[in-house]
Amino acid sequence: MILWQILTVVAAVFIDQLVKLVVVETMALGQAIEILPFFALLHARNEGIAFSMFAGLHGMALAALSTVVLAFVLWLWRSTPRERLVSRFGFAIIVGGAIGNLIDRFFLGYVVDYIYFHTPVWSFAVFNLADTFITVGAGMIILDEFLLEPRRRRRAARSQEAS
Repeated sequence: MILWQILTVVAAVFIDQLVKLVVVETMALGQAIEILPFFALLHARNEGIAFSMFAGLHGMALAALSTVVLAFVLWLWRSTPRERLVSRFGFAIIVGGAIGNLIDRFFLGYVVDYIYFHTPVWSFAVFNLADTFITVGAGMIILDEFLLEPRRRRRAARSQEAS
């Protein structure tokens, strides 16, 4: 059962790094390619962490902070019961996304970003697939913790009462 989780991490890292490589090799820094009126690919560098927070910290300091957070996430993942498949998948894609961004930070000193949602009067931060994995994974864990797990517990309690 753990094999699919490891494969999920490896796949997330591979896809993230492949897309970033394509962006770096085919787009100039700052270049934007409009895909839809509200969505573009925009080659950017993030020298901070999520939404450029802590951009004042550089290089290895951010990598060290990211590594500590990753270690905590790995501990949470390991502490999650095996039957909680939604949470375990969420942790796998979070770890994959975190490793993808750590690779950038270690080897480049920044993270390559390229997903850009915007309108003429509003824009969202530029981010990447690894950030998406982290966000979706966190959402899956929250969904499992606050919606699915309470349902499982109620169902188990009803089954126990019926027997």
